[in-house]
Amino acid sequence: MSKSTSIPVFPFSAIVGQDEVRRALLAAAVEPAIGGILIFGDRGTGKSTSVRALAGLLPQIRAVANCVYNCDPDGSSFCSYCHADLQAPKVTRTSVPVVDLPLGATEDRVVGALDLESALTRGEKVLEVGLLARANRGFLYIDEVNLLEDHLVDLLLDVAASGENVIEREGLSVRHPARFVLIGSGNPEEGELRPQLLDRFGLSVDITTPDDVKQRIEIVRRREAYDRDPGGFALEWSKKDKTLRSKISRARRTVGSVSVSDEMLEKAALICMALGTDGLRGELTLMRAARAFAALDGKPAVLVKHLKEAAGPSLRHRLRRDPLDETDSGIRVERAVSEILGA
Repeated sequence: MSKSTSIPVFPFSAIVGQDEVRRALLAAAVEPAIGGILIFGDRGTGKSTSVRALAGLLPQIRAVANCVYNCDPDGSSFCSYCHADLQAPKVTRTSVPVVDLPLGATEDRVVGALDLESALTRGEKVLEVGLLARANRGFLYIDEVNLLEDHLVDLLLDVAASGENVIEREGLSVRHPARFVLIGSGNPEEGELRPQLLDRFGLSVDITTPDDVKQRIEIVRRREAYDRDPGGFALEWSKKDKTLRSKISRARRTVGSVSVSDEMLEKAALICMALGTDGLRGELTLMRAARAFAALDGKPAVLVKHLKEAAGPSLRHRLRRDPLDETDSGIRVERAVSEILGA
């Protein structure tokens, strides 16, 4: 049997700094209901590295064997193929999918289309699954998301709202689950996101170029060590990644039992009201993120510190623009949190 020659990804535990980004990614891994994550920052600050490192960190999931959609054998939503064999499905363990969606991808590649080879050679109408199918129960990553074409944005909004992908073309009619956490990264200087897509991201985090000399040196040192010997570097950090992987698994099991007191709910509502956020999506995301942070910390209930940690990523991208107030949205959130929760 030949050994795999694939190069290991940069270890998640070896990432220097970027505390908010790493915690947001871990929270989404623990509680997918948080929604997507938007990572904005300067070029060369490790946005893509962080996302791909998460892929190598996540614990494996149970899935129906040979199902291209990774259907959950213990779930309630199945593709049409798994529906036919619900009595005793064969189960396997597989890696959580982290799928890249390139900016130049066609609609057929994203949603799926007729397999022309099967149609021409065997006369069979077979679906060639798209990126949405491969991302089910995992993460769909779009680098430079602010440059994504409008028709793909509309498509993603529809699927994200329903959790299902419907394909009706060339005589094919296929419906399959497409529940994924959307992760987008980009440089704010290259354009803004459409408000409808921006609202679909549960958390928004910023990355800035480090201004600490020691931190910059350590980042370069670790990157050089990884580039020289990826396997050896990954092995060096494998113990810390394993510990973090176990932490994620425990948090996934306990997040549903983390309690939220009426006092915490009231404080969350007061923060959102003070900031004037539209609708209730901000409050829901704030509480889900706070519960995920509590689960990661091994706490049975949401504490004030978890609300403080979750407020910025959950709310800063939901604020209305005030032409008379040029204050940064992050500062506005910090001010409201300080007034309601204390320093």
